Amino acid sequence: MSGNISLLDAALARAKSENRAALVGYLPAGFPDVEGGIDAMTAMVEGGCDVVEVGLPHSDPVLDGPVIQTADDIALKGGLRIADVIRTVGEVHRRTGAPVLCMTYWNPVDRYGVERFAEDLAAVGGAGCILPDLPVEESSVWRTAAAKHGLATVFVVAPSSLDARLATITAAGSGFVYAASLMGVTGTRESVGASAADLVRRTRATTDLPVCVGLGVSSAAQAAEVASFADGVIVGSAFVRRVLDAGADRAGGLAAVRALAGELAAGVRSRG
Repeated sequence: MSGNISLLDAALARAKSENRAALVGYLPAGFPDVEGGIDAMTAMVEGGCDVVEVGLPHSDPVLDGPVIQTADDIALKGGLRIADVIRTVGEVHRRTGAPVLCMTYWNPVDRYGVERFAEDLAAVGGAGCILPDLPVEESSVWRTAAAKHGLATVFVVAPSSLDARLATITAAGSGFVYAASLMGVTGTRESVGASAADLVRRTRATTDLPVCVGLGVSSAAQAAEVASFADGVIVGSAFVRRVLDAGADRAGGLAAVRALAGELAAGVRSRG
Protein backbone atom coordinates (compact mmCIF):
# COMPACT_ATOMS: atom_id res chain seq x y z
CA MET A 1 0.00 0.00 0.00
CA SER A 2 1.25 3.46 -0.86
CA GLY A 3 1.34 6.26 1.66
CA ASN A 4 -0.96 9.25 1.62
CA ILE A 5 1.16 12.21 0.55
CA SER A 6 -1.53 12.94 -2.05
CA LEU A 7 -4.13 13.21 0.73
CA LEU A 8 -1.89 15.68 2.57
CA ASP A 9 -1.43 17.72 -0.60
CA ALA A 10 -5.19 17.72 -1.14
CA ALA A 11 -5.97 18.84 2.42
CA LEU A 12 -3.58 21.78 2.16
CA ALA A 13 -4.88 22.71 -1.29
CA ARG A 14 -8.47 22.56 -0.04
CA ALA A 15 -7.68 25.00 2.77
CA LYS A 16 -6.05 27.36 0.28
CA SER A 17 -9.07 27.14 -2.02
CA GLU A 18 -11.24 28.14 0.95
CA ASN A 19 -9.00 31.20 1.51
CA ARG A 20 -7.81 30.03 4.89
CA ALA A 21 -4.89 28.37 6.55
CA ALA A 22 -4.92 24.66 7.35
CA LEU A 23 -5.05 23.63 11.00
CA VAL A 24 -2.50 20.99 11.99
CA GLY A 25 -2.83 19.38 15.41
CA TYR A 26 -0.11 17.48 17.26
CA LEU A 27 -0.16 14.95 20.11
CA PRO A 28 2.41 12.33 21.07
CA ALA A 29 1.40 8.70 20.67
CA GLY A 30 0.82 6.78 23.87
CA PHE A 31 -0.43 9.81 25.78
CA PRO A 32 -2.20 9.44 28.12
CA ASP A 33 -2.01 5.85 26.83
CA VAL A 34 -2.23 4.36 23.36
CA GLU A 35 -6.02 4.15 23.13
CA GLY A 36 -6.48 7.49 24.87
CA GLY A 37 -4.11 9.12 22.42
CA ILE A 38 -6.01 7.72 19.44
CA ASP A 39 -9.27 9.03 20.92
CA ALA A 40 -7.77 12.48 21.53
CA MET A 41 -6.37 12.78 18.01
CA THR A 42 -9.73 11.72 16.60
CA ALA A 43 -11.35 14.46 18.70
CA MET A 44 -8.91 17.01 17.21
CA VAL A 45 -10.17 16.22 13.72
CA GLU A 46 -13.80 16.19 14.88
CA GLY A 47 -13.18 19.68 16.26
CA GLY A 48 -11.72 21.04 13.05
CA CYS A 49 -8.11 19.96 12.49
CA ASP A 50 -7.27 19.30 8.84
CA VAL A 51 -4.04 17.36 9.46
CA VAL A 52 -2.75 15.36 12.44
CA GLU A 53 0.84 14.96 13.60
CA VAL A 54 1.52 11.90 15.74
CA GLY A 55 4.62 12.39 17.84
CA LEU A 56 7.02 9.52 18.42
CA PRO A 57 8.05 10.10 22.05
CA HIS A 58 11.78 10.44 22.56
CA SER A 59 13.90 10.46 25.70
CA ASP A 60 15.86 13.53 24.56
CA PRO A 61 13.54 15.70 22.43
CA VAL A 62 15.66 18.69 21.40
CA LEU A 63 12.75 20.67 19.89
CA ASP A 64 10.14 20.03 22.58
CA GLY A 65 9.44 22.11 25.64
CA PRO A 66 8.36 20.96 29.12
CA VAL A 67 4.69 20.32 28.32
CA ILE A 68 5.39 17.89 25.49
CA GLN A 69 8.33 16.39 27.41
CA THR A 70 5.91 15.59 30.23
CA ALA A 71 3.58 13.83 27.80
CA ASP A 72 6.51 11.96 26.24
CA ASP A 73 7.61 10.76 29.68
CA ILE A 74 4.11 9.46 30.42
CA ALA A 75 4.05 7.58 27.10
CA LEU A 76 7.52 6.08 27.53
CA LYS A 77 6.84 5.02 31.12
CA GLY A 78 3.68 3.35 29.81
CA GLY A 79 5.84 1.09 27.65
CA LEU A 80 5.15 2.69 24.27
CA ARG A 81 6.84 1.03 21.29
CA ILE A 82 7.26 2.16 17.68
CA ALA A 83 4.65 -0.39 16.65
CA ASP A 84 2.18 1.50 18.87
CA VAL A 85 3.07 4.77 17.15
CA ILE A 86 2.47 3.27 13.73
CA ARG A 87 -0.81 1.75 14.89
CA THR A 88 -1.85 5.16 16.22
CA VAL A 89 -1.19 6.73 12.81
CA GLY A 90 -3.27 4.05 11.13
CA GLU A 91 -6.17 4.18 13.57
CA VAL A 92 -6.47 7.96 13.48
CA HIS A 93 -6.42 7.96 9.69
CA ARG A 94 -8.95 5.11 9.55
CA ARG A 95 -11.35 6.84 11.94
CA THR A 96 -11.12 10.33 10.48
CA GLY A 97 -9.96 10.08 6.86
CA ALA A 98 -7.53 12.91 7.60
CA PRO A 99 -3.87 12.90 6.53
CA VAL A 100 -1.72 11.76 9.46
CA LEU A 101 2.02 12.36 9.73
CA CYS A 102 4.57 11.02 12.17
CA MET A 103 6.82 13.60 13.83
CA THR A 104 9.97 11.88 14.97
CA TYR A 105 13.61 12.39 15.70
CA TRP A 106 15.94 10.44 13.47
CA ASN A 107 17.48 7.95 15.88
CA PRO A 108 14.32 5.83 16.39
CA VAL A 109 13.81 5.57 12.61
CA ASP A 110 17.44 4.63 12.05
CA ARG A 111 17.31 1.93 14.70
CA TYR A 112 13.97 0.55 13.51
CA GLY A 113 15.24 0.43 9.92
CA VAL A 114 14.66 3.17 7.39
CA GLU A 115 13.00 1.05 4.70
CA ARG A 116 10.97 -0.86 7.28
CA PHE A 117 9.75 2.33 8.94
CA ALA A 118 8.68 3.87 5.63
CA GLU A 119 6.99 0.65 4.51
CA ASP A 120 5.14 0.17 7.80
CA LEU A 121 4.05 3.81 7.98
CA ALA A 122 2.73 3.70 4.41
CA ALA A 123 0.96 0.38 5.03
CA VAL A 124 -1.32 1.96 7.65
CA GLY A 125 -2.11 4.99 5.50
CA GLY A 126 0.43 7.45 6.91
CA ALA A 127 1.03 10.64 4.94
CA GLY A 128 4.68 11.19 5.80
CA CYS A 129 7.23 12.22 8.41
CA ILE A 130 8.41 15.43 9.99
CA LEU A 131 12.09 15.01 10.87
CA PRO A 132 13.31 18.03 12.85
CA ASP A 133 16.86 16.81 13.51
CA LEU A 134 17.69 15.13 10.18
CA PRO A 135 20.15 17.25 8.16
CA VAL A 136 19.24 17.51 4.50
CA GLU A 137 22.75 16.37 3.57
CA GLU A 138 22.19 13.07 5.40
CA SER A 139 18.61 12.50 4.30
CA SER A 140 18.93 10.77 0.93
CA VAL A 141 18.33 7.25 2.27
CA TRP A 142 15.15 8.33 4.00
CA ARG A 143 13.92 10.47 1.10
CA THR A 144 14.41 7.59 -1.32
CA ALA A 145 12.38 5.25 0.91
CA ALA A 146 9.72 7.90 1.50
CA ALA A 147 9.29 8.60 -2.21
CA LYS A 148 9.09 4.88 -2.94
CA HIS A 149 6.27 4.47 -0.44
CA GLY A 150 4.31 7.66 -1.17
CA LEU A 151 5.30 9.56 1.98
CA ALA A 152 6.05 13.24 2.47
CA THR A 153 9.35 14.36 3.95
CA VAL A 154 8.81 17.55 5.94
CA PHE A 155 11.86 19.49 7.05
CA VAL A 156 12.01 22.24 9.67
CA VAL A 157 13.35 25.73 9.00
CA ALA A 158 14.08 28.38 11.62
CA PRO A 159 14.48 32.17 11.75
CA SER A 160 18.25 31.63 11.87
CA SER A 161 18.23 29.84 8.50
CA LEU A 162 19.98 31.89 5.83
CA ASP A 163 18.27 32.25 2.44
CA ALA A 164 20.66 29.88 0.69
CA ARG A 165 20.07 27.30 3.41
CA LEU A 166 16.31 27.69 3.08
CA ALA A 167 16.60 26.95 -0.64
CA THR A 168 18.61 23.79 0.04
CA ILE A 169 16.12 22.54 2.64
CA THR A 170 12.95 23.30 0.69
CA ALA A 171 14.32 21.73 -2.50
CA ALA A 172 14.68 18.43 -0.65
CA GLY A 173 11.32 18.46 1.13
CA SER A 174 7.79 17.50 0.16
CA GLY A 175 4.30 17.92 1.61
CA PHE A 176 4.96 21.23 3.33
CA VAL A 177 7.70 23.17 5.09
CA TYR A 178 7.56 23.36 8.90
CA ALA A 179 8.58 26.89 9.89
CA ALA A 180 9.58 27.22 13.54
CA SER A 181 8.20 30.60 14.55
CA LEU A 182 11.10 31.47 16.84
CA MET A 183 14.35 30.17 18.19
CA GLY A 184 13.63 27.83 21.08
CA VAL A 185 11.50 24.85 22.01
CA THR A 186 7.80 24.11 21.74
CA GLY A 187 5.38 25.65 24.21
CA THR A 188 2.56 28.16 24.39
CA ARG A 189 3.57 31.81 24.34
CA GLU A 190 1.94 35.22 24.67
CA SER A 191 3.27 36.27 21.26
CA VAL A 192 4.19 34.18 18.25
CA GLY A 193 6.74 36.77 17.16
CA ALA A 194 7.30 38.93 14.12
CA SER A 195 10.18 36.71 13.01
CA ALA A 196 7.65 34.08 11.90
CA ALA A 197 6.14 36.27 9.19
CA ASP A 198 9.58 37.14 7.85
CA LEU A 199 10.59 33.47 7.85
CA VAL A 200 7.48 32.51 5.90
CA ARG A 201 8.16 35.27 3.37
CA ARG A 202 11.77 34.16 2.89
CA THR A 203 10.80 30.48 2.69
CA ARG A 204 8.12 31.11 0.09
CA ALA A 205 10.70 32.82 -2.08
CA THR A 206 12.45 29.44 -2.42
CA THR A 207 9.56 27.01 -2.92
CA ASP A 208 5.97 26.41 -4.00
CA LEU A 209 5.40 24.10 -1.05
CA PRO A 210 2.92 25.29 1.59
CA VAL A 211 4.60 26.82 4.64
CA CYS A 212 3.09 25.89 8.00
CA VAL A 213 4.09 27.66 11.22
CA GLY A 214 4.48 25.98 14.59
CA LEU A 215 5.86 26.71 18.08
CA GLY A 216 3.83 28.95 20.32
CA VAL A 217 0.27 29.01 18.96
CA SER A 218 -2.33 28.29 21.64
CA SER A 219 -5.36 30.54 21.04
CA ALA A 220 -7.80 31.48 18.32
CA ALA A 221 -6.33 34.98 18.18
CA GLN A 222 -2.80 33.65 17.67
CA ALA A 223 -4.08 31.17 15.08
CA ALA A 224 -5.69 34.05 13.20
CA GLU A 225 -2.47 36.07 13.38
CA VAL A 226 -0.38 33.24 11.94
CA ALA A 227 -3.06 32.35 9.38
CA SER A 228 -2.77 35.88 7.99
CA PHE A 229 0.66 35.06 6.57
CA ALA A 230 1.10 31.25 6.62
CA ASP A 231 -0.48 28.34 4.75
CA GLY A 232 -0.94 26.30 7.91
CA VAL A 233 -0.99 26.71 11.68
CA ILE A 234 0.54 23.94 13.81
CA VAL A 235 -0.60 23.52 17.42
CA GLY A 236 0.81 20.95 19.84
CA SER A 237 1.50 22.04 23.41
CA ALA A 238 -1.93 23.60 23.84
CA PHE A 239 -3.61 20.27 23.00
CA VAL A 240 -1.25 18.38 25.29
CA ARG A 241 -2.05 20.83 28.10
CA ARG A 242 -5.79 20.14 27.74
CA VAL A 243 -5.21 16.42 28.20
CA LEU A 244 -2.84 16.95 31.14
CA ASP A 245 -5.25 19.33 32.86
CA ALA A 246 -8.11 16.83 32.54
CA GLY A 247 -6.15 14.18 34.43
CA ALA A 248 -8.25 11.07 35.00
CA ASP A 249 -11.33 12.69 33.45
CA ARG A 250 -10.96 11.16 29.99
CA ALA A 251 -14.30 12.40 28.69
CA GLY A 252 -13.51 15.91 29.90
CA GLY A 253 -10.12 15.81 28.23
CA LEU A 254 -11.62 14.76 24.89
CA ALA A 255 -14.24 17.50 25.16
CA ALA A 256 -11.53 20.07 25.91
CA VAL A 257 -9.42 18.92 22.94
CA ARG A 258 -12.43 19.03 20.63
CA ALA A 259 -13.39 22.49 21.87
CA LEU A 260 -9.86 23.88 21.43
CA ALA A 261 -9.73 22.50 17.88
CA GLY A 262 -13.01 24.27 17.17
CA GLU A 263 -11.71 27.59 18.50
CA LEU A 264 -8.48 27.29 16.51
CA ALA A 265 -10.38 26.25 13.38
CA ALA A 266 -12.44 29.43 13.69
CA GLY A 267 -9.21 31.38 14.13
CA VAL A 268 -7.54 30.11 10.96
CA ARG A 269 -10.67 31.08 9.06
CA SER A 270 -10.65 34.68 10.31
CA ARG A 271 -7.04 35.34 9.13
CA GLY A 272 -6.30 38.10 11.60
